[in-house]
Amino acid sequence: MQGKITKGIAGFYYVHTEGNCVYECKAKGVFRLDGKKPLVGDNVELDVLDQEKLLGNIREILPRKSQLIRPEVANVDQALVIFSIVKPRPNFNLLDRFLIMMQQQEIPCIVCFNKSDIDEEEAGRGYLDIYGACGYRTLMVSARQNLGIEQLKELLSGKTTTVAGPSGVGKSSLINCLQSGVVMETGSISEKIQRGKHTTRHSELIAVEKNTYILDTPGFSSLGLFGLEKEELGAYYPEFAFYEQDCRFRGCSHISEPACGVKKAVEAGRISRLRYENYCLLYEELKNKKKDYQHAGR
Repeated sequence: MQGKITKGIAGFYYVHTEGNCVYECKAKGVFRLDGKKPLVGDNVELDVLDQEKLLGNIREILPRKSQLIRPEVANVDQALVIFSIVKPRPNFNLLDRFLIMMQQQEIPCIVCFNKSDIDEEEAGRGYLDIYGACGYRTLMVSARQNLGIEQLKELLSGKTTTVAGPSGVGKSSLINCLQSGVVMETGSISEKIQRGKHTTRHSELIAVEKNTYILDTPGFSSLGLFGLEKEELGAYYPEFAFYEQDCRFRGCSHISEPACGVKKAVEAGRISRLRYENYCLLYEELKNKKKDYQHAGR
């Protein structure tokens, strides 16, 4: 029998199968010997040990098409990053960090702004324009009034999507909208995992419809830029690429150099000033991190 791991806690793996059942499984010891670890999102083959109690053993981990490092999950097709338009207003620096992290792992992103129903200043439209101009799929929704949910479902259909966003943006409400009417058999899940049932400490896949899963991840409040040099940062701002040909200096950092095509585009309103200012902050952070590292090594 084949299925997908939807949760893994304390050595037990919960595998969702074609018949909408969830089997509690242990992984064979051979995986440890081979240095393999089953991950949430893995497609697996299992041996059924007890059909009535829905118990099984994971026999084989099927080939992965992708693997994320953070969160540590397999076979993710895309990321949905959720911020609210108001209450709270978006932390765009955090949003850009998340987009960079997903680009590093070659995962396409959808940028979703929630709470359109209370967007009295109509700021959301401007946010869509900023990130749409950078090449990202963008949309505006209201979980409270169920606005834009059908369009979002279309973007998620047939894919495994990791969903992330800071606390207070309505992420849980939106996930509830996406899975409304879906009945996933959970009665068989062992008492062993009850302590984790109502927390967000563990990543968990939720079946929305056939072959469509969303991965609920713990909320994030800060993200470090791992393994990135300051000279590489500009490549993660795709809107810079067209204007870099107008920079006088090759390898221009777009910070202090004269005759910089990117800075001219910012002044002319062709590149979002908000995005450019985030770029400058992140560039400075990477520059200082390298200085601190070199200082520590002396």
